[in-house]
Amino acid sequence: MTGKRSLVVVPTYNESQNIEKLIDRILFQGIKGLDILIVDDNSPDGTSEIVASIAQKESHVSLITRKEKSGLGTAYVTGFKYALENDYDYIFEMDADFSHDPDDIPRFLRKMSDFDLIIGSRYIVGVNVINWPLSRLMLSLTANKYSRVITGMPLQDCTSGYKCFRAEVLRAIDLNNISSDGYSFQIEMHFKAFKKGFRLKEIPIVFTDRVAGTSKMNKKIIREAIFVVWKLKLQSIFGKI
Repeated sequence: MTGKRSLVVVPTYNESQNIEKLIDRILFQGIKGLDILIVDDNSPDGTSEIVASIAQKESHVSLITRKEKSGLGTAYVTGFKYALENDYDYIFEMDADFSHDPDDIPRFLRKMSDFDLIIGSRYIVGVNVINWPLSRLMLSLTANKYSRVITGMPLQDCTSGYKCFRAEVLRAIDLNNISSDGYSFQIEMHFKAFKKGFRLKEIPIVFTDRVAGTSKMNKKIIREAIFVVWKLKLQSIFGKI
């Protein structure tokens, strides 16, 4: 790990109730070379202003404010491009609502010497989800089985949004050709890394549903995920990945 630089990319929209606490928890890990990038979609609740104030005092925190709400996938792509332009070695995806535990970051980094993409899995050891209604859990389990069967990925949690990439993985994927969002964005990134021969590893995490703010899940995201897996499968068959 000596000399390696890591960036935690956190997309936000109306996360003023969570973002300062999340930044504090990430920085509390005390990991040398670890920075945070918040990609905010012009949140009307003042999320950007909170982060900008923190960034003025904390050199490990940066902010990109986009003009409008443009979706999770494009927010992550914006963060990934920033990471590559600034020569980070490891790049994290993390939600802003504490569903992903910042205390797991050191566990991810300890595995990065042996793998190219570490995925925080809710389902690799039983079902580790807290505070989800049964309908949401069944939707997630079904989406993962559906994705796994169609794509052939050797993953229990194809839709996980907590992960760490080597920069080489993101360089190998055409980020300008990533168009999906939500569940399907996660599936697409995993699938493209898998098909390009990178080493994927799932580690168990406990996913806790948000206690503050509002979920961004909607029917459009679900419908997109249904069709994206077939699109990816066809692209793979015809050598377009």
